[in-house]
Amino acid sequence: IPTNIALPAHRVGALSRLDRRAERAAADGHVKRLQIRAASPWLKVRQLSGGNQQKVLFAKWIGTGPSVLILDEPTRGIDVSAKKELYSFIRDRVQEGLSALVISSALEEILGLCTRALVMRGGRLVGELEGDALTEAGVMYLATGLGNKKEGS
Repeated sequence: IPTNIALPAHRVGALSRLDRRAERAAADGHVKRLQIRAASPWLKVRQLSGGNQQKVLFAKWIGTGPSVLILDEPTRGIDVSAKKELYSFIRDRVQEGLSALVISSALEEILGLCTRALVMRGGRLVGELEGDALTEAGVMYLATGLGNKKEGS
């Protein structure tokens, strides 16, 4: 797990060497921060539960120091507990100044993570919602086509 988490942040050059202690320290911090649960830190990522695999992916890319995270269906297929932990982690990173672009078909995810939403239907942008307008009813109105008076006439 530590190597998997630290790998994207490594700077590889002709004279570079992997610092295993630094790698382990960085990975341990992410494991604690994301509450990654594994019987052993030396397990292969594919041996972890889906939620823990997803957390390792978050740790891996957060370690590169991005200014924007593009998250496409970030919690698809993981249990409710892991979803809550990832939502909290994402919100905390945004509070720290990281921007997150969330692409999701899960309405709860959009409403829980986003301050602004662009709604698409049939591959086309049909509306934008933010603030008090970003509600389940508002998203569904646009997503179902009810918000487009030209359609269906």
